[in-house]
Amino acid sequence: MTEARTAIVTGAARGIGAAVAARLASDGMKVAIVDLDQDACASTVDTITAAGGTALAVGADVSDAAAVDAAVARIADELGAPTVLINNAGILRDNLLFKMTVEDWDLVMGVHLRGAFNMAKAAQKFMVEAKFGRIVNLSSTSALGNRGQANYSAAKAGMQGLTKTLAIELGKFGVTSNAIAPGFIVTDMTAATAERVGVPFDDFIKFSAEQIPVARVGQPEDIANTASFLVSEGAGFVSGQVIYVAGGPKD
Repeated sequence: MTEARTAIVTGAARGIGAAVAARLASDGMKVAIVDLDQDACASTVDTITAAGGTALAVGADVSDAAAVDAAVARIADELGAPTVLINNAGILRDNLLFKMTVEDWDLVMGVHLRGAFNMAKAAQKFMVEAKFGRIVNLSSTSALGNRGQANYSAAKAGMQGLTKTLAIELGKFGVTSNAIAPGFIVTDMTAATAERVGVPFDDFIKFSAEQIPVARVGQPEDIANTASFLVSEGAGFVSGQVIYVAGGPKD
């Protein structure tokens, strides 16, 4: 019997990250649940273990290279060499350009973009050694531009460039790199966006669904399903792609 692969999912205490982690565990992987606060990971770990899976809670600031190196070393020691990485950690600091502070810019860039770089750099050596690896970076439809999100949009566009470059550099080692760009997904982050624009969340969902070709908003499980395919054995010829999971086409 082939030993279960070890996957790392960042920002997995809740929302999309938690759903992806649960799906990968149900696919038979051992999953490291990484978030800034290790205690916040308990719910995701409990969900996975209650279903018979294996999960490990790991606290780390992904924007801190030393913290990431220590976290990945611990994961390799306790769960096994990680060969699947989902870079999902993210924060919002939305504001119009003239109100956005340098700190707001740096925080968002640090968690999303530097975090993905730190995690990929730390994990790739295990993938190269195993001659198998799957990296999935969470981008967003906001990468195409979104009012009030100069920092977030730039970070998510950067994730796409990082994704394609990792695909080029690591492909010969059996490592694929792809990005998922979600559209409207019901999470705490979209609830925060509704609050920022002053619209009740239920109204925000209803309005958004009316603009989406499939006539509904997305759920975290929609992203988890796509991630499950991209990290599978069967997705070995899919690399360097950005898949918009948004209920319709995006430019």
